[in-house]
Amino acid sequence: MKPPPASLPARAAALWLLLMCVEMLHGTLRTLLLAPLLGDFPARQLSVLTGSLLNFAVVYALTPWLAALTRRARLATGAAWLILTLLFELGLGRLAFGLSWNRLAEDFRLWDGGLLPLGLALLTLTPLLAASLRARLR
Repeated sequence: MKPPPASLPARAAALWLLLMCVEMLHGTLRTLLLAPLLGDFPARQLSVLTGSLLNFAVVYALTPWLAALTRRARLATGAAWLILTLLFELGLGRLAFGLSWNRLAEDFRLWDGGLLPLGLALLTLTPLLAASLRARLR
């Protein structure tokens, strides 16, 4: 007998974990390769764009597997990813890397050039945008 398919929340959580693995690799490469060339803060700014593109590519490729079939399901998935990612970013920054709250806030302050809110907004919309693009390209 075939096992029942995983629920949307389980698939969304699994895909989010994959996205965080991609982001950790991306962040490591940014720190090792890009930050020495551009400086830490400019490298973090640029990586919001490159990280968003990587996230979109992964979600676009796995949209059929995710099977978030309605607009509401896609937006709910993106909202869950937003919350999980905020908790992950802040928890990892504070607990694993020992960053101060002020240092963590740098990436969130748009008025000082922090672009993370834009990246998080894109992440939130990625399930919807990826599914829309796949539908248009069919």
